[in-house]
Amino acid sequence: MEQKIDYNKIMNKVLSELSGGEKLLLHSCCGPCSSSVIERLSKFFDITVYYYNPNIFPKEEYEKRKSEQIKLISLINNKYNSNIKFIDCDYNNQEFKDAICGMENLGEGSKRCWNCFKLRLEKTAKIAAENGFDFFTTTLSVSPHKNVNWICEILTDIGNQLEKKGFKTKPLLADFKKENGYLRSIELSKEFELYRQNYCGCTPNKI
Repeated sequence: MEQKIDYNKIMNKVLSELSGGEKLLLHSCCGPCSSSVIERLSKFFDITVYYYNPNIFPKEEYEKRKSEQIKLISLINNKYNSNIKFIDCDYNNQEFKDAICGMENLGEGSKRCWNCFKLRLEKTAKIAAENGFDFFTTTLSVSPHKNVNWICEILTDIGNQLEKKGFKTKPLLADFKKENGYLRSIELSKEFELYRQNYCGCTPNKI
């Protein structure tokens, strides 16, 4: 049995100790999931959304989700006079296929997901470290279908590697589904009329 760690409590402690204006690189899996996360963290960080999701298939679906992400950021910035920024990545589904080679037929919650998380979070951390971000994290934990322990274990390991290399960028461990984060993402998706996909992006029948 996995140990239950209150990552929401851990995050709240970090937030309470911030001086203000820290830069956060937020990996986003999609617009709907990022909505409540951005709403919550924008009070504490200068946020840049990083859209790196080579797992999404086909490309038309990727472009549709990316478009919704950009739409959300624009709507939030206009409504709240905020300055959420956006970094896009070139679509490269082969990177995902290489990362899950031999696991193509494994389902949701398998080692395949671990490798997918790791692929996306390592890239996020690299960009964050190279560009002087104070923190990096991901919206993935807002979903009740994603293993928050795996996500935070990967974030912790990457953070330790960055520290050993002399980078000051730190992972922000979080469970964004807590404090009604998932329910709030549904509310905001309706408010902003966002497209909500009906599959993760990399289900076996989509490869």
